[in-house]
Amino acid sequence: MISLKHSPLAPPINGSDTVFRRKTPLAAGKAFFLPPLAAPPKGLKPSLSVSKPLHLTSIEAFSARESSAPLIVCKAYEADRPEPIDASDAKPEAARKVKIGIYFATWWALNVVFNIYNKKVLNAFPYPWLTSTLSLACGSLMMLISWATRITPAPKTDFEFWKTLFPVAVAHTIGHVAATVSMSKVAVSFTHIIKSGEPAFSVLVSRFILGESFPAGVYLSLLPIIGGCALAAVTELNFNMTGFMGAMISNLAFVFRNIFSKKGMKGKSVSGMNYYACLSILSLVILTPFAIAVEGPQMWAAGWQNALSQIGPNFVWWVAAQSVFYHLYNQVSYMSLDEISPLTFSIGNTMKRISVIVSSIIIFHTPVRPVNALGAAIAILGTFLYSQAKQ
Repeated sequence: MISLKHSPLAPPINGSDTVFRRKTPLAAGKAFFLPPLAAPPKGLKPSLSVSKPLHLTSIEAFSARESSAPLIVCKAYEADRPEPIDASDAKPEAARKVKIGIYFATWWALNVVFNIYNKKVLNAFPYPWLTSTLSLACGSLMMLISWATRITPAPKTDFEFWKTLFPVAVAHTIGHVAATVSMSKVAVSFTHIIKSGEPAFSVLVSRFILGESFPAGVYLSLLPIIGGCALAAVTELNFNMTGFMGAMISNLAFVFRNIFSKKGMKGKSVSGMNYYACLSILSLVILTPFAIAVEGPQMWAAGWQNALSQIGPNFVWWVAAQSVFYHLYNQVSYMSLDEISPLTFSIGNTMKRISVIVSSIIIFHTPVRPVNALGAAIAILGTFLYSQAKQ
């Protein structure tokens, strides 16, 4: 590798001032120069900077024969760049935005479909512990098959990885079950209105347990979140304390899941789709014995027969659909984290809740008072302001 450094005592260097000589003898009277570079207009700096060392990565062999192709092909890069300068390597901004837009649209659509089928299943089969278990089991089975068939490369994990993932899985399991219990007792829209208050739990836990401090704007953004959730709760027509507490516990659990994930998973090679797959498998192992203890096979068998007699074979399709779409929407959300910033993800999550609330109200004909809708709007606006202030 050749390093060309510009000396402060020497005059500025152009490409045409540099002569490359071969060690082997050449025909007498012939010199080989780089093609002259056009002088830049006055007031403009040359596009080739010599303030930093230039490294020549390759020089193709040349000969004295005349050719229409350039005699010397030189690739250069500045010393603080990891690779040669090549504008064609950069992805166009428009293509990146399209990719992010596809992620968001897929994420929102899958989440809306999951919530619809999940509520249909819970209305006919009010056993949230089994429903939650089936969701995790389906996702785990899908990923195990994809790893076995090499559709997706299997992650390289060790005991330390699973040990670090365990508290994340515990929090994820609690949050998942609590949200399902909430939706079995109240409307989908109400559950998601309360779950939009998750940023308030995040700030409070980080402040009083972890000792973190935030700008004043973050604390102020909590006022509309808390006020909006409170207004929506007191004006909810079909208020249920179990449903309300389930949503609140889910908020708290997911906050701890995020904290454990950030603190424990730094430097781990598993991320995105495979990370969520491992999280689902470990959560399934944790949840299954508790689901059997709380509800049990006898209750499941009786409830299943009752649901089949009322709904028919479509009930089986509903269960399969809610299980598949639960895994898919979470998988896409984790994959999108590899492509976008936390702020963009937070905004996308806020918009996702709006799409779920509106679609569930339309599909299930949920009665909504104007003051209840106002509370929801205030809470969601507060969530958006929080994401802006925290950034």
